[in-house]
Amino acid sequence: MDRIAIRGGNRLFGDLPISGAKNSAIKLMAAALLSDQPLTLTNMPKLSDTRFLAALLESLGVEIGNGSDVMRLHAREITSTFAPYDRVRKMRATFNVLGPLLARRGEAKVSLPGGCTIGARPVDLHLMALEAMGVQIALEEGYVLARARDGLKGADVSFPFVSVGATEHALLAATLASGTTVLRNAAREPEIGDLAHCLNAMGARVSGIDTDTLVIEGVTSLRGTEWAVIPDRIETGTYALAAAMAGGEVTLTGTRAGLNDALIGKMREAGVEVDEGADTLRVRRGEARLRPVDVDTEVFPGFATDLQAQFMALMTVADGESVIREHIFENRFMHAPELARLGADIAVHGGEARVRGVEALRGAEVMATDLRASVSLVIAGLVAEGETTIGRVYHLDRGFERLEAKLSGCGADIRRLTGPESSGEDDGH
Repeated sequence: MDRIAIRGGNRLFGDLPISGAKNSAIKLMAAALLSDQPLTLTNMPKLSDTRFLAALLESLGVEIGNGSDVMRLHAREITSTFAPYDRVRKMRATFNVLGPLLARRGEAKVSLPGGCTIGARPVDLHLMALEAMGVQIALEEGYVLARARDGLKGADVSFPFVSVGATEHALLAATLASGTTVLRNAAREPEIGDLAHCLNAMGARVSGIDTDTLVIEGVTSLRGTEWAVIPDRIETGTYALAAAMAGGEVTLTGTRAGLNDALIGKMREAGVEVDEGADTLRVRRGEARLRPVDVDTEVFPGFATDLQAQFMALMTVADGESVIREHIFENRFMHAPELARLGADIAVHGGEARVRGVEALRGAEVMATDLRASVSLVIAGLVAEGETTIGRVYHLDRGFERLEAKLSGCGADIRRLTGPESSGEDDGH
């Protein structure tokens, strides 16, 4: 199993390119199922998650061609409406093929994702929205058996709480439903806006983009298009925090600073200098210790849960105590015990973590528990005295393209220790 080794203490300097957004790319790939014409995606990240989904789409009949950062998907004919457990279990987002399959073929059999049951991180809101559109749903032996005998129908769907996945899924399905669908209390994440704009370029009629009420007037078919995936705001935030942790001056290129306003505000509170450009973000920090900052995760435009672990790593060396409250996902402090192995002082009580900054972290062997937790250990390793070795880094490969190359290009002492490839599953967002 691969590991990553980091020798801490190097300040970071230089330019660091940002890839296309994972959380947008995988939903855009699912959108290819809605048309019998080609969808060409540019600025595509090369990740294990996109490979997993590509393999599933190919099994459904989608022809896929890859370039350096381009993916061409052509669902000329959907040859199967069955998404088996061994393909869906690796990543939750694969579940979102259900709606497009129903829209194109009127039926589908899709495994519940990642061994998921209706409970923690449930898919019940996904199914609620589809049932409102006239889908008959049965759950049998871990599979969703869905059928829309007369096609999908427009519906008025009010989500009881904000769900990114359910909003995206309902949006995908509603594009080909007859009539008008209204999604209320919809999530407003930039990746949803990216998906909606791409669908409109394919001929959909989606309005209310970037608000909490999406209105979709169904059309009979969608055409092909070419679409550039938006920059990854989580990767942007992660490398911004890495630069703040290590010190020095790093310019993130090919990004959009406006997607990370909540994070940038917190970084400035901590004493980090952040300059925003049209498509760049420059992060600079001198020798002074960071100031402690409290953070509450919220739905967009609030502080992203996907940056909580990384910010916690930053606060482990702040001059004082910070409080981090997680309001989006339960069990999302699993990185805290691993950060403690590096010498961090963190006390977790339910959804709250109190982080008392220490003078220095010390290198140790640690283990990644999910995608975002794993990169928090990388950030901590950049300043830990001696060497930090991170295991189970297949989590990192799910969401970060060329992580070692990007950080080493700015001066980090980081390398991959190669071993047999793991068949890692989706333990995180």
